[in-house]
Amino acid sequence: MFLRNAWYVAAWGGEVTDTPLARTLLGEPVVLFRAGDGTAVALEDRCCHRQLPLSMGRVVDGGIQCGYHGLSFDAEGRCTRVPGQSAVPPGAAVRSYRLVERWGWVWIWMGEAGAADEGAIPDWWFMDHPDWKVVPGNGGKPIHTRSNYELITDNLLDLSHVGYVHPDTIGSDTVVEFPVRTERRADGVVMTRLMPDVEPPPFHRMAGGFEGNVDRWMIVEAALPALIDVDVGSAEVGGGALEGDRMQGIAYHALNAPTPETATTTHFFYAHARLFKTGSAEMDEVYRRDFYRIFMEDVAIVEAQQASLDRAPEAEWIDINVDAPGLAMRALLRERIALEAAGDNAPPGA
Repeated sequence: MFLRNAWYVAAWGGEVTDTPLARTLLGEPVVLFRAGDGTAVALEDRCCHRQLPLSMGRVVDGGIQCGYHGLSFDAEGRCTRVPGQSAVPPGAAVRSYRLVERWGWVWIWMGEAGAADEGAIPDWWFMDHPDWKVVPGNGGKPIHTRSNYELITDNLLDLSHVGYVHPDTIGSDTVVEFPVRTERRADGVVMTRLMPDVEPPPFHRMAGGFEGNVDRWMIVEAALPALIDVDVGSAEVGGGALEGDRMQGIAYHALNAPTPETATTTHFFYAHARLFKTGSAEMDEVYRRDFYRIFMEDVAIVEAQQASLDRAPEAEWIDINVDAPGLAMRALLRERIALEAAGDNAPPGA
């Protein structure tokens, strides 16, 4: 069902404090907290004594104490103290998970600990660069979305929907007139749509102050399992943006990390990084307010899709041209999950 030997976003860094945070990830209950030195910790959310969720306890001395009988667990999941007795029973432990903090997010590895490779976390360097301004999505918390996470991946790899779902902000009737190019990679898919000399959508016209047509681009890089960089923007016609110089005009990235909670619910993490008007509090507010509305328009779509799938799981799907990137990503994910199930965690060709 899920690819486990992969990095997922578990939380925004600011969500993880000295108060236990309960979160279900890939169907597994996890508790997150910070140890005494500030390091983020993730453990299986249950006490090995009588199974009470550890998230109902409290952080004590850099570890977590069960709220039922006071058993204490360290950052590795080992039980270190049982009140009322001097010895800890053999095997008293819960699972711990590998965490990495990067780009403002806490990343978790849910698979085999020895297979964790920090180099597989995407290089979203613009989320931590002084020339770029980052606005966390939804106030620095995930949007709890009642849909399978792959519906979100489909949505982000098919931006032909913007003219229909977001007509008053980033939508434009001209988008569907330009074909997409699909590039398949070992660990992901890239969708490219270049639109020369077109009318800018309402948000782009406002943000860039464009008086006429623009060169517009949509380049979506999706990496397994569901890490999606939506590189979009507009610039003056003929300025080189469509040839690769996209550090101009209004250039921004929407970074998306939909992490499965269950087969039909998702923690949808997102953020925006922009290269224009980086000192503008007004533009920050546009991204906080208007882009939240844009994302919630998409959430309404995928939740309605999931409801339809729940009612008629055997209903037939048809495919059209714009589905190519999403279909490629689904096929790659299925292939990698099958390899993992067979005990082969190496990417094809490795």
